[in-house]
Amino acid sequence: MNILAATEENPLLPPWGEIIIGLIAFGLVVLVMMRFVAPRFEQVFRARREAIEGGIERAEAMQAEAKAALEQYRAQLAEARTEAAQIRDAARAEGQQILEELRAQAQEESSRIVARGEEQLAANRQAVVNELRGQLGALAVELAGKVVGESLADEARRRGTVDRFLDQLDVMTASDGRGGSTVAAQDR
Repeated sequence: MNILAATEENPLLPPWGEIIIGLIAFGLVVLVMMRFVAPRFEQVFRARREAIEGGIERAEAMQAEAKAALEQYRAQLAEARTEAAQIRDAARAEGQQILEELRAQAQEESSRIVARGEEQLAANRQAVVNELRGQLGALAVELAGKVVGESLADEARRRGTVDRFLDQLDVMTASDGRGGSTVAAQDR
């Protein structure tokens, strides 16, 4: 059996030819994998990693942009509130100014109406005074005519009487030297 055993091959060990062909085939497969497949896998992994990292970077950029937009919105909101307050204050001031202008115009109009009324009153007063002077003059002429004893209704007569009276007054003043006392004595 020993002899038989020496001529029989071990079933667990493959023949040397198959081992050599298997090693060559394995080497070729490894070579093809290293040369073509591994770089392709590397390229796919790199692209995927870049896409993931780019997505993260884009997300961070978008988040930063969103924060900036939020800050800008808050700044604009604060500016709008400030501007609204300024507009409101300006409107109040303008309203106050308009009220003051209206009051000034009303005061001016009131002063103008009062002045016009005073002018009209003065004109009416002057007209009444002129009318009363005319009436008083007529009454004085009529009374003087009764005192002198002549009718002074005619203008020429009135002037003549007045001139004659003034001449007599001058004569009396010149002869007496005292003036008014002689006239007073003659009137009695």
